[in-house]
Amino acid sequence: MTEKEKMLSGRKYCALDPQLLEELNKTKDIIWEYNNLRPSELDKRRQILKNLLGACDNEVLINQPFYCDYGTHIRVGRSFFANFNFTVLDEAYVTIGDDCFVGPNVSIYTACHDTDPQKRNSREEWAEPVTIGDNVWIGGNTTILPGVTIGSNVTIGAGSVVVKDIPDNCVAVGNPARVIKEILT
Repeated sequence: MTEKEKMLSGRKYCALDPQLLEELNKTKDIIWEYNNLRPSELDKRRQILKNLLGACDNEVLINQPFYCDYGTHIRVGRSFFANFNFTVLDEAYVTIGDDCFVGPNVSIYTACHDTDPQKRNSREEWAEPVTIGDNVWIGGNTTILPGVTIGSNVTIGAGSVVVKDIPDNCVAVGNPARVIKEILT
């Protein structure tokens, strides 16, 4: 099994693997190009996103700057919008549904590191996927941690840290994010 296959299957893998480092650097070059386009070059921006992301539609819009590790592990649904400084560490799959909106300075992490310093320094890590349903609004300065699933019809309040699953049809806020209101649909 390659290190990439281990990474995508949730197994421990070596983050210093030459194939992974090559892919990371290739993506950094693409992201550099994307972030240096004029904001008015919408068609070019969308074309780069369509070539970079694992899935998206023609209406995808991510304001610059945007950062990710691989890009190909990110799948977004119809009419996806993310504001400035959207950061996705996509060592595992990040799947986002239709009609989702992401505020500025939102980060989604899938990479996991050991809390033991010796193990962490070995550069062995693992990744856990993040899944976000349809019709979700993620407020600015929110962080979503590895392995989290956020249901459909959810609002995550600004500044939240999402450390565990959030069910459908609710508003969740805080650090750690907690459901404060149910939404009747």
